Amino acid sequence: MERVTEAGDVRPMPRLLVIRGGAIGDFILTLPALRLLRQSVPGAHLEVLGYPGIAGLAVKAGLAESVRSLGDPRLARLFARNAELAPDLADYLRSFTLVVSYLFDPDGILKANLEALGVGTLISFPHRVVPGQGHAAQQLARPLERLAMFLEEPGWRAPLFPERAARRPPQRVAIHPGSGSLTKNWPVDRWLKLADEMRSGWPDVEVCLISGEAEAERGTLPEVIGDRFIRWHGLPLTELADRLATCDLFLGHDSGISHLASACGVPCVLLFGPTDPETWAPPQPGVTVVQAPEGDLQALSIDAVRRVVRPLMG
Repeated sequence: MERVTEAGDVRPMPRLLVIRGGAIGDFILTLPALRLLRQSVPGAHLEVLGYPGIAGLAVKAGLAESVRSLGDPRLARLFARNAELAPDLADYLRSFTLVVSYLFDPDGILKANLEALGVGTLISFPHRVVPGQGHAAQQLARPLERLAMFLEEPGWRAPLFPERAARRPPQRVAIHPGSGSLTKNWPVDRWLKLADEMRSGWPDVEVCLISGEAEAERGTLPEVIGDRFIRWHGLPLTELADRLATCDLFLGHDSGISHLASACGVPCVLLFGPTDPETWAPPQPGVTVVQAPEGDLQALSIDAVRRVVRPLMG
């Protein structure tokens, strides 16, 4: 694709590639950087090389045109010194004006191979967030400052997906009682007790329980809960985003699904244990963090959570 300048010159449309693996939350925390790229290079074609089930969120948010799978076995050659790639793959990577990579590359092998292909501009981003050096999303966007691209307050904190005003009192509440780590989870029996209280205290409110592979494998969410709640299990992330956008309140932990809910503009109450909310809480407005005593979610009482949630129920 080409673009015509005001002077009548025909120039190739800039092509940007973001290489990003990681879990759901890691990817969503990278979306402000993608939005910054999109805003700073208007009209550019942006692709993501990642895991389609997660990276598809960038397309849904309007921040990328397409996703290519990082699981392509031919890409493994990029981590071997002096790699020789299949011609079509080499041409694909060479076609980009700018490549930004979040992949772990301690010896610089990936960087050297991409530069040998003739990639115009390559920026290696941090693959890991460092506590105490600002919010995770800010850290993940910081290398773009080399290109004079800066996250600006408060715009970078805006929801990433189309949002609607939450209804008050709430009519639909979503609860995700899991996360990627058991140490970040509040006991599931307390979640179910709180959910039952919401159903009995506010009978017109729909309570939706979200679960996925992690909860199924660990058995952390009982299968026998009757029809008291709506179950959203194992949904594709893009579909889950659509459903979350219909909610008026979300309850969860430090998890990727919590980041997704907040990115959809849903007011959130999030229970934090050993992780630092200054670094890891979703940056969007409308997030309330309940910090567990000494970072131990087992020690967080249902009364403490109830005191925060009840006023939001109207």
